[in-house]
Amino acid sequence: MSRFALVTGADRGLGLELVKKLLSNGYNVFAGRYLTNYKELDNLKEENADNLHIIDLDISNLESVKNARGVIENVTDKLDLIVNNGAILGDIEKTIEDELDFEEIEKVISVNAVGPLRVINVFMKLLTNGDKKLIVNISSEAGSISNSNRTGWFAYCMSKAALNMESTIINNSFKEKGGQVLAIHPGWMRTYMRDKLDSEAPLTPEYSADHICNIILDSDKFKADKAVYMDYEGNLMEW
Repeated sequence: MSRFALVTGADRGLGLELVKKLLSNGYNVFAGRYLTNYKELDNLKEENADNLHIIDLDISNLESVKNARGVIENVTDKLDLIVNNGAILGDIEKTIEDELDFEEIEKVISVNAVGPLRVINVFMKLLTNGDKKLIVNISSEAGSISNSNRTGWFAYCMSKAALNMESTIINNSFKEKGGQVLAIHPGWMRTYMRDKLDSEAPLTPEYSADHICNIILDSDKFKADKAVYMDYEGNLMEW
């Protein structure tokens, strides 16, 4: 039986590596592409012509999300898994004493928190039709309110805290249909979130994706009445 997954922000980094891991584990993957100048997905398509579907997807734009649904519905009427990975960082230096860029803050929240909500809302029917019924929201330790220690990062921290709340609210109803929402901190990775390679980070995207994919494959182990907030190794985190 075919299994179908949607991964947002699949152009590079963690999203791209998650697409690779899911393909290698038998999934048919819809890879949401936003950065058209990155060609890794095209190269991957050559090796996975039947199981990889590249779709244009801007999660900050509702029409783009709806158009993506139309493309997917031409292939299948179900999704077993959605991985909301697409995210941006925003300013991480300014404190409350600085002049903040509120337009940028709103943009980050629109992408990181409202973006996944747009995706889940538009695709909920397909998710309900799926067998696995799993939502994985790529969160962050920066979204933990109880462990908050930063004096800046307003946009990113607020967006991930909102994503965590969103995860709990969705799970409260999704569980009635047999669904589960996991909010996963992927660790500090060597990605391009800061517009250049974060070379000091201890983890590669491949390493984090491998662990997250293991969680996805064994998701029944984490089945719970509430949404689950954990790191990439499966360790529970404090909201």
